[in-house]
Amino acid sequence: MKVLVIGGDGYCGWATALYLANRGYDVGILDSLVRRHWDNELGIATLPPIASIQQRLDRWHALTGKKIDLFIGDITNYDLVQRVFTTFEPESVVHFGEQRSAPFSMIDREHAVLTQVNNVVGTLNLLYAIKELAPTCHLVKLGTMGEYGTPNIDIEEGYITIEHNGRKDTLPYPKQPGSYYHVSKCQDSLNIHFACRIWGLRATDLNQGVVYGVLTEETGMDELLVNRLDYDGIFGTALNRFCVQAAIGHPLTVYGKGGQTRGFLDIRDTVRCIELAVANPADAGQFRVFNQFTELFSVSDLAAKVQEAGRALGLKVEVNHLPNPRVELEEHYFNAKNTKLLDLGLHPHFLSEALLDSLLNIAIKYRDRIDAKEILPRVQWR
Repeated sequence: MKVLVIGGDGYCGWATALYLANRGYDVGILDSLVRRHWDNELGIATLPPIASIQQRLDRWHALTGKKIDLFIGDITNYDLVQRVFTTFEPESVVHFGEQRSAPFSMIDREHAVLTQVNNVVGTLNLLYAIKELAPTCHLVKLGTMGEYGTPNIDIEEGYITIEHNGRKDTLPYPKQPGSYYHVSKCQDSLNIHFACRIWGLRATDLNQGVVYGVLTEETGMDELLVNRLDYDGIFGTALNRFCVQAAIGHPLTVYGKGGQTRGFLDIRDTVRCIELAVANPADAGQFRVFNQFTELFSVSDLAAKVQEAGRALGLKVEVNHLPNPRVELEEHYFNAKNTKLLDLGLHPHFLSEALLDSLLNIAIKYRDRIDAKEILPRVQWR
């Protein structure tokens, strides 16, 4: 199958492109490389040094003999999207090509608008390209568990059955986004659902939790294939930040009470989930939603796990609580369903298996590159 990975130079996209290529898929990457520009703009850098996309792909081809086609351009440019679809003729599109940081979207008006335009317009362009040029193509879209917020009821997979005034219906699960980034993802879901209903497109929305880990079978083959580990206050995750802090002896910075609970999954499970969605496409007119995570942890849970693992390596690991820069519930109910991908054959990895090899040891290996001043939060929601 021919699979176009949009955003294939990014964290999830790079690992996915290599994984699919290694399993016999004919893979193309479309990326504007804007993520690298944002790093330069903000003065931040991923922990392991990342080679250019051309160097990465050349090394991949030299190691495996497998070629991945590269298209450089912005999917908000519809002419570019049409040219890529006409040239590559994808049977499935994996869409990672979005600004994915909540703090980035909350920096100021400019970054909020950039996030909304990039994400919503880019996805709309893909929908029109599929409709006009590849109507049987299956769109696999990376959503986010953050669309749901933290409701005081169980979170279903995309839809909820409601009884009201004696009548019953199954409707899209209510959205409670927590940033302008998450608002853009909710709009994406609405647009994709609409396109499936009126044009008969086929799409799978993968509402993904927080992804961790650097190493997959493919990214571990060579130093030039290594993946990102973002730890800064804009693109970094709490878990990455904690591991980097542990590596340099900085107290772990828990925001607020630390009861914020989210879904998590290993990068190796992310790429497998994508393959399962691609290999088992939605039907024409169907908009599927899978919740893509394997475990639930609070921020305090993560800090405790990093503290324990760090001490086992002889690191001095302390925990500090900081005022929360975000506007969010710090203690809440959170119980989300995640059975659909398991039913398709996902066999999860767990954080206990990855914390040392794919996180703490990576942080220690590259700790000379850590910029301690980038660890603390830079953006306030209010």
